[in-house]
Amino acid sequence: MIPFKKANILIPKNVDMEKWSVVACDQYTSEPEYWKKVEENVGDAPSTLRLTLPEIFLEDSEVSQRIDKINQTMKDYLDRGIFTELEDSLIYLERTQSDGRVREGIIGMVDLEDYSYEVGSETLIRATEKTVIERIPPRLKVRENALLELPHIMILIDDDKEEIIEGLKKKVKDSDIVYDFDLMENGGHIKGYKLEDSVSDQVILDLEGLADKDLFLKKYGVKEKRVLLFAMGDGNHSLATAKANYENIKKIKGKDALNDPHRYALVELVNLHSKALEFEAINRVIFDTNVDDLIKELNKFYDINEEGNGQKFEIVTKDEDKVLYISNPKSNIAVGSIQIFLDEYLKNHKGKIDYIHGEDATKRMGKKENNVGILFDAMPKSELFKTVILDGALPRKTFSMGHSYDKRYYLEARRIK
Repeated sequence: MIPFKKANILIPKNVDMEKWSVVACDQYTSEPEYWKKVEENVGDAPSTLRLTLPEIFLEDSEVSQRIDKINQTMKDYLDRGIFTELEDSLIYLERTQSDGRVREGIIGMVDLEDYSYEVGSETLIRATEKTVIERIPPRLKVRENALLELPHIMILIDDDKEEIIEGLKKKVKDSDIVYDFDLMENGGHIKGYKLEDSVSDQVILDLEGLADKDLFLKKYGVKEKRVLLFAMGDGNHSLATAKANYENIKKIKGKDALNDPHRYALVELVNLHSKALEFEAINRVIFDTNVDDLIKELNKFYDINEEGNGQKFEIVTKDEDKVLYISNPKSNIAVGSIQIFLDEYLKNHKGKIDYIHGEDATKRMGKKENNVGILFDAMPKSELFKTVILDGALPRKTFSMGHSYDKRYYLEARRIK
């Protein structure tokens, strides 16, 4: 059996859906003005803004109170009957992005018994980037007492024939629609269909076909490797948090934990080959640092040139904006080499790093006093599965799937207590 199943999915009813659905919590982490606009838009209306913790607030002094309020609001929404439950279901969704392209997906749940974020893992579900263990504990505080989970997790399948997900558009009808509305803040449009049982069962059979060992080895030209069926796209640390929470429950419940709802996590499956899915680089901005010293130490750490010899990156400060190259890299890709340097540098030097989606935002922040912006070219998405199979997880924050506003928005939920 593959680790993807139907789920009891909660959908809100009789609410303003545009105010209900907000973007993933790990977006706009250095842009408080974005979250202020969302707060003003939502007002007192029922909203996933009240059920999730935007990461911009993770280090606030009042974060514990925020988490308590989230848990209280979950109970309140359940008590008020805000949700309709779609029992033992899959949802097929069409997300029309801001550029007009349609990204298709399937909402269901994955079995955390078949997932590990440990380095060197060969589970059916794998992390595509290094998991930062230190990022899990504050997220655990949100999940461990929560009544609900709301996913911004997107997991990729490698269906080069584009049949399993893309073929569903011919198998749904208007009467299957469970939501259909515009998303706030340039998020585009989203429409979801509850799949009929026979269609859901066929989806799972088709996914099992992707897990065939012989076909897997032939497809990727590898030997003696275990099947990689699902590769993390977005929400790596959210799924890692769900896994860590489940492992904690297993320590208490033992074998009884196998029947606990925390064993599973609600996710969206997306095909790597979707025409609407583009990999974009995740850039770095180092705030409140000694700019001259950072650049001097970077040139000590690596042989840097402007002639095009080696791995390419762009550095932006208030005084310069130039493309540079590393001729003696320590990783297979530029973002990995730069991250290795930054990890070392920031151990003993002033500065705080953030991971920024978008060239304009990175340059705007990088040009401010005492900041440094570093930009990268995007990794070709066709390389993802084979790279993870052969080399394991990529350096953290290597790639992003699309613009911030095209990320998954919170919408569906599942009871975990």
